[in-house]
Amino acid sequence: MTTINLTTKINAPLKTVFDVSRNIDIHQQSAAPSNEKAIAGVTSGLINLNETVTWKGKHFGFYLTHKSRITAMNFYSYFVDEMEEGNFKTFRHEHFFEEINGITIMTDQLQYETPFGIIGKLFDTLFLKNHLIDFLLERNKMLKKIAENQ
Repeated sequence: MTTINLTTKINAPLKTVFDVSRNIDIHQQSAAPSNEKAIAGVTSGLINLNETVTWKGKHFGFYLTHKSRITAMNFYSYFVDEMEEGNFKTFRHEHFFEEINGITIMTDQLQYETPFGIIGKLFDTLFLKNHLIDFLLERNKMLKKIAENQ
């Protein structure tokens, strides 16, 4: 299992950051380089507890789909999306939010497993982990920009 932890400080209210981070339209903007689109489930606006979204995007030269469900949500401090269908063996993305002195601290904890045994682990080490870190950093940069300008 691979774990990625990222922390982003955003000069915006907690509720704003929480809502921006679960906004399907904003995610599509941040994922424009991979042409990622919501194609089923919630395809626009805010996603909520027990709702699903299916994404289709181009990664590593292939169009891939990934269906996630929001499996936990505690307004405005926490939510989790977990893969129901896709190319990972497991995929769980926890989102934490805390406001300190008017600054919202957004923390991502992404845990996933690749299929295909040692080949999958090698692919993860050489390419996938860095790809996912870059993907999340780009997403968080967009979330920060939008939240701070609202």
